[in-house]
Amino acid sequence: MKKPIAFVPSFAAFVLASPSLFAAPPEFRWEEKEIDQIEIGYGLQLTDVDGDGKTDIVLADKNTIQWYANPGWEKHVIARDLTKRDNVCVTARDIDGDGKCEIAVGGQWNFLETMKDGAVFYLVAPKDRTQLWKPVPLPHEPNTHRMHWVRGAGENEYSLVVKPLRGIGSVDGEGPGLRILEYFPPDDPGDAGEWKRRIVGDQLNLSHNFHPVNWDGDPEEELIVAAKQGVWYFDRVEGEWQSRQLTGNFAGEIRDGKLPNGRRFIVTVEPMHGTASAVYVEPEDGGEGLWPPLTVLDDHLKDGHAIAVADYLGTGSDQIVVGWRAMHPKEVPGEPGIKLFTPMTDDGSEWRETKVSGSEVAVEDIKAADLNGDGLADIVAAARQTKNLKIFFAAP
Repeated sequence: MKKPIAFVPSFAAFVLASPSLFAAPPEFRWEEKEIDQIEIGYGLQLTDVDGDGKTDIVLADKNTIQWYANPGWEKHVIARDLTKRDNVCVTARDIDGDGKCEIAVGGQWNFLETMKDGAVFYLVAPKDRTQLWKPVPLPHEPNTHRMHWVRGAGENEYSLVVKPLRGIGSVDGEGPGLRILEYFPPDDPGDAGEWKRRIVGDQLNLSHNFHPVNWDGDPEEELIVAAKQGVWYFDRVEGEWQSRQLTGNFAGEIRDGKLPNGRRFIVTVEPMHGTASAVYVEPEDGGEGLWPPLTVLDDHLKDGHAIAVADYLGTGSDQIVVGWRAMHPKEVPGEPGIKLFTPMTDDGSEWRETKVSGSEVAVEDIKAADLNGDGLADIVAAARQTKNLKIFFAAP
């Protein structure tokens, strides 16, 4: 059963009248629905699994991969016990244009081990997508951690980009850089030997998350990568990957969006599993220097672990959702939570903070998409310590 619509009074800093203020956006209102009890909830994807035109939920849990069918959220387990250790990530996207997603999974998760663990699988879908899918193991780097399907130049041209957390043999972020790999699906993706690979980049350490973007208007997507060395941008130039630095602070999470005035921003959690969420804006001259900081949304997070940027209010521009686990460090008091931050000025100089959830959801991952077709992005959160999977439906 959905909970009644929630409305929590927000706190806005310095929202007195000023030239930079514009029509105040509405407060965020929502309905909550818990759809499952889970084990960990490492990774979420929101996409159409069965081709019915509705956005479903895909989850990488501890030892299972499952999807939940929109609108009733019936659970379908499609993979079990792929490795001896935990799954850690999943990517799901329609890469062949048939209206149904393709799925890849990362597993054999071992946080500190950098020599032998890790795993990458492509899952071959059966005709009935509610049944078990066939796992195809692919070569991999140790310490597999995050992955995305990334669009290429041609129609229905996608590659699988996989990023470890650490470089081979590195210790606490010191030592060899991690190798981000790009995998090219063959005509028969079930043939593991036909998948080709190349290196996207190998200069970063302790990279917790990354995200595909398209900032230059061509069909190909680029990557923004959060790491010990800050946020980096990777783009294909004449088919070859090139990179440049956007920020300098150690970042664990990264997403992008646009302010009400149309200026592009990126938002981070700093450092990895960190305490602060910071916003940076694209240089006004469009140059390739470091992006100037705009604001720190919150510097009292405990174990910040997920960001989702979308239009939850129907304003035509983006708002930011930040989630944290409060799992580490154990000796520091604090509770988990989810907050939504809304720009209250055209240039993003002031933001409104709305508490969406507290100790009832200890966020491992968050994703956003319009699940019910009302034009507003909804929030899906998977939680480790509280072991629940929850939807926060944005209410008009």
